[in-house]
Order: sequence, then C-alpha cells, then structure tokens
Amino acid sequence: MDLTEAQCQEFEDRGWTVLSDVFGPEEVELLTDAALDVLERPGPEVGREADGSPHVSWGMHLFNEQLAVLCRHENLINPSRTLLDNEVYVHQSRINIKQTNGSIVAWHQDFGTYHRVDGVPHPKGVMIAVFLDDVTEVNAPLLAVPGSHKEGLVSTASVDPSSPDFEQVSKYRYDITDETMARLVDQYGLETITASAGSVLFMDMTVVHGSTVNISPLRRLLLYVNVCPVDNRGETYERPEYYAARDFTPIVPVSSEEFQLAGQT
Repeated sequence: MDLTEAQCQEFEDRGWTVLSDVFGPEEVELLTDAALDVLERPGPEVGREADGSPHVSWGMHLFNEQLAVLCRHENLINPSRTLLDNEVYVHQSRINIKQTNGSIVAWHQDFGTYHRVDGVPHPKGVMIAVFLDDVTEVNAPLLAVPGSHKEGLVSTASVDPSSPDFEQVSKYRYDITDETMARLVDQYGLETITASAGSVLFMDMTVVHGSTVNISPLRRLLLYVNVCPVDNRGETYERPEYYAARDFTPIVPVSSEEFQLAGQT
C-alpha cells in the first residue's frame, strides 16, 4: 500500500492521516483474538484498571506471533518508510483497550517519553494505530491538536505522581500542562480522530494527543506500532524491552499473504 501525495501532505500539515479499509473483517478478527489473549497475561507489561481489568499492554510483538507479524506488515511499514524517508525499527508496540468507565489518557506526546526516558534523540517517528473497533465520537476517540508537531518537543510537561494509574501506566508519561494545552488549542484547534474497524492512523510522534473516559457501553480497541528511523535509536535503557526497543534492525516488510498465514499456524 502506497500513500498518495495528498495523504503525505496531510501528514506534513496536520500531523496525521487516516487510511480506511486497510484490514478486512477476517484480519480484524485475527488481530482482536490475538490482542485479547495478550491482555490476559499476568505480567508487568499489562497495565490494569482499579477493578483489575486490563487497560494497556506494552510490547505486544514480544508476546504473540500474529502481532509480531503485524509489526512488520507492508501496509504499516512501507507508508512509514515513505513518511520518514528511511528504514525503520519498532521502538514500542502496545494494545490499548478502553472499556466502559476506564482510564483517561492525559495530554502528552509519545516522543516526550521516548526522548526524556529512552534517549531517542530526534523528534522523528510515526505512531501507527490499527483500529479493531469502530471508533466514533461516542466511545472516547483519540483527541489531537493538529499542527502541534510543528513545535517539536513541548517543554512544559511533567510526570504526575498523583495520577491514579501512576505505578502501572503513567509513571513515564510526561503530561502537558493546562497552560500549554490552552495555548496549543487556541493556536491550532482540537479534533477527534474517528475511523471504522480495519482503518490505520499514521501520526507524527510529536502530535499532542489524549483521550477521555469512555462512558459508552461500546469498547474501543486499538493496536499501536510506533516506529523510528534506524538512525534515531534510543540511547538509554532505563525501561524494560517491552517499553522500549533493544532491536534496531531495519524491518523487512511482510506481505498480506504472510500475515494471513501466520494466523493459520
């Protein structure tokens, strides 16, 4: 799958672009089954709500072969290589599930943590989201500030030890301050990112984004594959491998046929 000139321009101008119908219903079902299986793991890579239900799992490609193959899928990797004009590696993968009355995700940039904690030097990378559920305005869609990637690293951000999910989820997340958010939204605006199951979002890692609580009965399940150019690798290893890459080998894309075969083994 190749990006059009218009999609590349949208990514450059707004900070993201969404491609519809990248994965069909059978592929979505394969990925959903794999994701829900990984979310049942008892290990520290799974962050949980107060009631014990899973909210996020980091390093999904380390724990499931179907998800590992997804992280090399040509429909994710080839567009990323186009956008970054380079070969790429997976810095982090994760599963994010928003169930009814689950956690919020405060305003942040993924690159904020990757730079401050993992030592990724340059604000250059792509956050890829694969939609496994229909995401509309009612089930806590991603909220993002278009154009905020043009600011690079937003300096007024800090870790919040009082966050309810601090020990499991937000201990490495640098939240954007209220004052900075007000300025960014006043300057650039704020938008929801909605799409049907099977769609894929390509977003610059420096876009400021977050999401609110899902008060609907509708689940919101997304898979994230965050890639960086191979010459923009992490230089510190404070966090475990399921948070931040140790393997910086350029990804060799796999075909849709290979992806489907992985689901049959």
